[in-house]
Amino acid sequence: MNLGIVKRVAGVAGVAAAIAVAGASPAMAATGTVHTDSGAALTVRSSPSTSASSVGSIADGTAVTISCQTNGSTVDGKYGTTDIWDKVGDGYISDAYVYTGSDGRVAPDCSGSTLTCSTSGTGDPKTCAEAVAYAKTRVHTSDIESYYRYCDRINAQNYGFSASGSETAYIHWTQIPGSFKHPGDYQVPAGGLAYFSNGGSGHTMISIGGGKFLSNDIHGRGSYTETTISEIKSTWGQTYLGWAQPWFKVNH
Repeated sequence: MNLGIVKRVAGVAGVAAAIAVAGASPAMAATGTVHTDSGAALTVRSSPSTSASSVGSIADGTAVTISCQTNGSTVDGKYGTTDIWDKVGDGYISDAYVYTGSDGRVAPDCSGSTLTCSTSGTGDPKTCAEAVAYAKTRVHTSDIESYYRYCDRINAQNYGFSASGSETAYIHWTQIPGSFKHPGDYQVPAGGLAYFSNGGSGHTMISIGGGKFLSNDIHGRGSYTETTISEIKSTWGQTYLGWAQPWFKVNH
């Protein structure tokens, strides 16, 4: 998160006092203050996305308690550009408009959606847990040709198939039945598959839980390493589409 000089140095004494009173740390709830560029109220969303429905608003200058933080839509606001969202009450606000005194997270990760990964109705040879466990055994930093640009096939292999049955990751996303997809949802359970669009083949990767994923090529050609949705978006300029249960065309 690029917060710049404003967030780094303004009100240092006030931040220290707030931490002492609230006990703010990455292990517990934290405090912050909403500041918008125009002085207008900040919209509270039902999920960490600018396209999510409004569930209320918070006036400029209001102190808030942040119960947890998560990743979502990237927002360019008063305190820089970030995809961090703060859970406030029953909704989410972009951290780009919240002064916390920190460049990074100050509250624990949100538990997020109650949805879990499931292979029900997919016919997959492996369960979500088995797929994640197998994916973790494949992590490497070498340039292995069979991993280069084969993200969709890699996911299929994690679930016990030799191929996905789809021509590209983006085409795969379009073929998945709506009942298996969660467009725009950043709370991806372990085993869930995240999808991206870049105007071409797109990209996909498997969640290992806690906002972390395993992806090919992001840290070197033919590699398979841990990453995040944010890194895929910022490094490759990909647009996040959402996540889906492990449904593969090859099995339908």
